[in-house]
Amino acid sequence: MSVTTADVVKLRHATGAGMMDCKNALIEAEGNFDRAIEIIRERGKLVASKRADREATEGCVLARVTGDKKFGAVVVLNCETDFVAKNEKFIAFTSQILDAALANQPATLDELKNIKIDGRSIGDQVTEQVGIIGEKLDLSFYGKISAETVVPYIHPGNKLATVVGFSKAGVDAQVGKDVAMQVAAMNPVAVSRDVIASEVIEKELEIAKEKFRLEGKPEAMLDKIAQGALQKWFQESALLEQTFVKDGKISVKQYLEQQDKGLTVTAFERYALDA
Repeated sequence: MSVTTADVVKLRHATGAGMMDCKNALIEAEGNFDRAIEIIRERGKLVASKRADREATEGCVLARVTGDKKFGAVVVLNCETDFVAKNEKFIAFTSQILDAALANQPATLDELKNIKIDGRSIGDQVTEQVGIIGEKLDLSFYGKISAETVVPYIHPGNKLATVVGFSKAGVDAQVGKDVAMQVAAMNPVAVSRDVIASEVIEKELEIAKEKFRLEGKPEAMLDKIAQGALQKWFQESALLEQTFVKDGKISVKQYLEQQDKGLTVTAFERYALDA
């Protein structure tokens, strides 16, 4: 049967699929608009299954906080090419997912995927977009924190984002941004050494011992030398102990104390596509 250009355009606006895909779906559905939408979605799932083994290493990383600044989240939607990652519709779709995360504050990534937007789950919509865009997509990361103040930072290009939680409400905007950018730039392992898992610390000690052993240091000295190396690692890996990037003479902890006595970081989330 023949279909009108108006019908094709209407279906394209409803699904985002290409003109020929819309025309063929309408023909197959014998003009039934709702069935044509279903066909477009079904084909999206078919394309998704065919692309399951493809690498989706590009994407969009966004971070945002709620209006009261008490909750923040980072979401990552992966795709195959930088061309798609920079597409305005792809970025808008990622932003829509982030809005749903902020509104519903799900506990896990799976819960986020099950949230419905316009009557369809986010997971299903990601699958549908595979058919429309023609690339493998993957909603791969969702990180969240709650705190008295949460501050977001998105590095230009949407490849790296952070959210940082602080111990007090009403944190100065510049102070919050400075620390969020510190997390982005210096990629700390944890807020402080006190919360780093013991197995991580033990691994670092073993790495240090082996390094110095290979350098020919006496076996009896290895424990002491490794402990010294561990202290340096803490200073590089624990956010509050890191050298503040905007003032190499002080630590992040000292910077916060100078700005607001008693202010500290309680949590952070960071994601970088190249990490």
